[in-house]
Amino acid sequence: MIHSEMKVWQLSIDLVEDVFKLTKKFPKEETYTLAQQMKRVAISIPSNIAEGMARNTTKECIRFLHISLGSLSELDTQLIIVNRLGFTNGENRDRLNRVKMLLLGNIRHLRTKL
Repeated sequence: MIHSEMKVWQLSIDLVEDVFKLTKKFPKEETYTLAQQMKRVAISIPSNIAEGMARNTTKECIRFLHISLGSLSELDTQLIIVNRLGFTNGENRDRLNRVKMLLLGNIRHLRTKL
C-alpha cells in the first residue's frame, strides 16, 4: 500500500496543519522554542509512516510506525503543556487520539503478518 492512501497518514497530515495553525497563535517569545519543537515532532509523524511503508520488510515498517507513535506521544505531552500555559484550550486532542488509534491498529495488523 502507498503511504498517501493510508487513513492514518492522511489524518497525521491534517494534524500537522492543525499544529502549524495553533502555533501561530502562541506568544512571540515561544516562536523559537515550544512552537518549533511542536512543528518538528508533528512533521515527523507522517514522515515516519511514509518511511516505514517504503521499507522492505514488515518488521521495519512496524519499527517506523512505533517511531511515529513515540512522536505522537511527544506531541500529546506538548499539547498538554500549551494547554496548561493557557496558549490553547485543548483542541487537536481528538485528531491526535484518532491518529493514535489508527497507528495502533496498523501495528496490530502488521504483527499478524510476522
